[in-house]
Amino acid sequence: MSTFQWIISLVYVLAASCFVAGLHLMNNPATARRGNQVSVAGMITAIAATLAIIIQGDVITITGWIVLIAGALIGGAAGLYSARTVQMTAMPQLVSMFNAVGGGAAALVGIHDYMRAGVSVSAPVSFPGARLVNGLLALIAVGFGAYLIASPSAALLAVVVVAALIFGVSMVMPIGGADMPVVISLLNAFTGTAVAMAGFVIGNWAMIIAGALVGASGGILTKLMADAMNRSIRNIIVGGFGTGDNVAAVAGPGGDVKSIQADDAAIQLAYASKVIIVPGYGLAAAQAQHEVAALAEVLEAHGIEVSYAIHPVAGRMPGHMNVLLAEANVPYPLLKEMDEINPEFARADVALVIGANDVTNPAARRPGTAISGMPILDVDQAKSIIVIKRSMGHGYAGIDNELYVDPKTSMYFADAKKALSEMTSAVKTLVG
Repeated sequence: MSTFQWIISLVYVLAASCFVAGLHLMNNPATARRGNQVSVAGMITAIAATLAIIIQGDVITITGWIVLIAGALIGGAAGLYSARTVQMTAMPQLVSMFNAVGGGAAALVGIHDYMRAGVSVSAPVSFPGARLVNGLLALIAVGFGAYLIASPSAALLAVVVVAALIFGVSMVMPIGGADMPVVISLLNAFTGTAVAMAGFVIGNWAMIIAGALVGASGGILTKLMADAMNRSIRNIIVGGFGTGDNVAAVAGPGGDVKSIQADDAAIQLAYASKVIIVPGYGLAAAQAQHEVAALAEVLEAHGIEVSYAIHPVAGRMPGHMNVLLAEANVPYPLLKEMDEINPEFARADVALVIGANDVTNPAARRPGTAISGMPILDVDQAKSIIVIKRSMGHGYAGIDNELYVDPKTSMYFADAKKALSEMTSAVKTLVG
């Protein structure tokens, strides 16, 4: 190994170390920003090392440099624009797109290396028999892939690529939104694994370690999310749970829905000793994180204990609510995970539910429903419940929320941002 190669190897190890340190720092919200910065520094270092290899080897023509620089500038600008302008409600789509780009890049690296070796000269949707088709596609991709190693052929490579692409789409399409946080984590793990394998193909240590980290962390997160949904990963991928309105609603206890306005809600909040706020997708859709933080500040200034109940799959992806509330500078100690906050609901005077649906539905405790067995927030244990929603619409599980007909529940029908602003003004009037 030459001195240059030795130095490049050390630089790649340094970059990989930055990835490890950055991932560790992301474990704590207080150091998460620094973790991102350390990871970015590692990626910049890895890119710089790769450019050094290209320059030293003189393997790219002037035209190649123009294409490379233009692609980097266009891709970087598109990525920066997307990251800065995307709404939190659209974050799953952006993450999925980035996963697709990462996986596609890894696939292109593999295809390029295969060709360079000289072996080749050149809402939820389902349909009858979907599982059989998926099984056949997976079998074709794996079987032909194994045969491709023994008997290299451009035609076989095309079959493997096409089968894998179709399988990726057909596998995800039947999975409903309620299980999408788990699927996103799983796709993340797949992307990392693909990048690590591509790293082995081209002998790049940084890609191997970075891909392995993404794959491992994505796998761990997938297991944690599946446990939080009380689903097995097999049930989510093969069973197609969480298919929204396609799931037949199971009748639960009936009752009348009680509607209130800002003044009534303000009275309950202003004279409470303990309030638990339960954020959900409705909060994200209305971009009302700053309004809920303002309401909490008013209540805390009046001596009321306020905390936030965070369900692992609230919103549209893992950590959705944590990131959303962090944007509004909500103190992290106030964010309580499900296991920690559930025992506190019985002591709460008011539980304020903002757009959360399935994760608060007591129907999960009864057999025979689309969410049976799924751990939920024990909102119905609070002395009084206020639910902010635009309508009585279903959640992604496609069933009625039995919480809404609980005698202790009052429904505030409005956009979350508007409702929270009105409630904050009303509480200020009451407490002076």
